[in-house]
Amino acid sequence: MPDAGSLIYNCWYVAAWSHEVTSAPLARTLLGRPVVLYRTLAGSVVALEDRCCHRAAPLSLGRCEGDNLRCMYHGLLFDPSGKCIEVPHQARVPETFRVRRYPLAERDRLIWIWPGDPAKADVSAVPDAHWLNDPGWRAKPGYLHYQANYRLIIDNLLDFSHLTYVHPTTLGSPAIAAAKPEVERTSAGVRVTRRYPAIDPVPFHAKVGGFTGKVDMWQIYDWLAPAMISMDAGSAPAGEGAPSRRPASAIQFHHLSMITPETERTSHYFFAQPRDFALDDAQMDETVFAQVITAFNEDRAMIEGQQRIIDLTPQVPLRTMAIDRALVEARNRIEAMLAEDAAMAERAA
Repeated sequence: MPDAGSLIYNCWYVAAWSHEVTSAPLARTLLGRPVVLYRTLAGSVVALEDRCCHRAAPLSLGRCEGDNLRCMYHGLLFDPSGKCIEVPHQARVPETFRVRRYPLAERDRLIWIWPGDPAKADVSAVPDAHWLNDPGWRAKPGYLHYQANYRLIIDNLLDFSHLTYVHPTTLGSPAIAAAKPEVERTSAGVRVTRRYPAIDPVPFHAKVGGFTGKVDMWQIYDWLAPAMISMDAGSAPAGEGAPSRRPASAIQFHHLSMITPETERTSHYFFAQPRDFALDDAQMDETVFAQVITAFNEDRAMIEGQQRIIDLTPQVPLRTMAIDRALVEARNRIEAMLAEDAAMAERAA
């Protein structure tokens, strides 16, 4: 895996869950850049470069004053556009005293940031995550930090054959490793479809769905380039027509994983597992979340282990197998996006 140049800037990434950002400055490193987020008095979210233009002090160590943010090293005051509007003990504020403001979009309980060329930030291109804000679905938001490059996480999410071996007590089943997925390119990335007719329910679905017999299980997941997975998944009693039809006896999830590179070697992982059943059951929130976080921690241990080995042996190539088609498609798409990003930067230079 190359050491540098794997970060794509001209696209939308999740910067935070909406509930994380308040009138107290929040520091977050995103794609190798220090960013500070805060809310104005009207509730709008602001994202500025977390670096005072005077002596590089973190603005996240500052304080909000109305809609503005004051650096608490030498007192410079910045407005939401990133312009310095006050320098204590100095009447004139130089025009060069400003910090970068990043385009944002807040929707579906998520705050999305555009770290690339601001002129290309099209809010209509923000990925769909409406299940997080739909009264017909319910989910508890989650976050994990990974000591790994985001592409290793994407590899993992596109390769469900690992469920049999990494998650034997939660999401795994011998039928999963044996199933041949359907893989297709889409305008947004890659779609992988897996169907498992008449299998024993995986432990997680058996626990929350109460299944006692065979089920028809499905997993239809879209990788939205470069770093999001949107997955339709569930189980229904065998023979009731799922997934073509969704009987009332089915349990359905719409999993969302949104990965934002922190650096070349670390990643933010925002996730949720919206469900369409037991909507008034707060305990089910905790049950589903506990199962998901258990499985994701199993993934994280493996993925961070991969990163350590890759760092120690960067000269050794990774091999591919027949089951890796979706991974290869995604890697190729990422390489194309990287080339496009580089060309855009060259034209702008």
